[in-house]
Amino acid sequence: MALDEMIPADWLLEVDHLSCGYGDDTIVHNVSFALGQGDIGCLLGPSGCGKSTILRALAGFLGITHGEIRLEKSVISLPGRSLPPEKRRIGMVFQDYALFPHLSIADNVGFGLRHQSKADRRQKVSELLKLVHLQDLANQFPHELSGGQQQRVALARALAPEPTLILLDEPFSNLDADLRRRLSLDVRDILKTLGISAILVTHDQQEAFAMCDQVAVLKDGEIQQWDVPYNLYHEPANRFVAGFVGQGGFIPGTTARDDSIDSELGRIKGNRLSHWPEGTLVDVLIRPDDIVYDPDSDLKPKVIEKTFAGTSTLYRFRVSEDTEFEALFRSHLDFHLGEQVPVRVEAEHLIAFARA
Repeated sequence: MALDEMIPADWLLEVDHLSCGYGDDTIVHNVSFALGQGDIGCLLGPSGCGKSTILRALAGFLGITHGEIRLEKSVISLPGRSLPPEKRRIGMVFQDYALFPHLSIADNVGFGLRHQSKADRRQKVSELLKLVHLQDLANQFPHELSGGQQQRVALARALAPEPTLILLDEPFSNLDADLRRRLSLDVRDILKTLGISAILVTHDQQEAFAMCDQVAVLKDGEIQQWDVPYNLYHEPANRFVAGFVGQGGFIPGTTARDDSIDSELGRIKGNRLSHWPEGTLVDVLIRPDDIVYDPDSDLKPKVIEKTFAGTSTLYRFRVSEDTEFEALFRSHLDFHLGEQVPVRVEAEHLIAFARA
């Protein structure tokens, strides 16, 4: 099959049963996902899960051992054959910005446009700098800019050749938390304005959820779930996704009738328990937002930890040695360590897994 052979497809990017790695060490195993035009996808997972390896394969920096990668219906990677990175029309934004220190901001952005006339290049650079709100810094040099500004320059440079796809390799990890949040939303707005698809690699789930339309949760080189952020949080495919995404912890329970679970927090109504027979031992995921303060409740667990966060306070409660859970309350509900607080479970999406 020729690398430029056209294959019918409805997706901008298709990764089909991809395996790859380094030498004899396979890092990524049988990974498949697809991304639509204008969508932002994410490879999310802990360090060493294979997300950056997949990104390198998409960029053409790493060959694949199984499967194929298609971009705009054209095959760009097969085992033993790979379209060179410079011919893929894929832009890259790196963690360390990778700007040229001896070039001005304008020259950095226009570096990939050397084949254009000076007038066309100048106009394109001007448009991109305005898009990333750096039009007044065109003649500055990278060392004169903040980290957030340098990352905007790196994005503008990646956008300059009008790529089909942008790859973002942990682009905000060198920035402080507040700037990361603001810049990730700015980058999303820019990509959506231009209608450019992107793949973000990150270990920060808040960043992934805020910025991306589809998220792949990876573990040990395999995709555990590729889904919208809402479903990853409320309908996780397995125990790893349930524990990795969001806050919360598991408590023991036993399935009862009418799609409910008996636990030390009382009887909890479920929404997807009918496949288990009554009396099955399960572990139930209780997230902080599943717990509400209820002065009339008979359930009064003890406060064992509290973390004040301004508008809210995260409490950790203990019912017994086997049952602890967290709850997030508005900060004006101020309870003390050792205090017994009346609460109840209000879990619209009940997440439980059979106990191993």
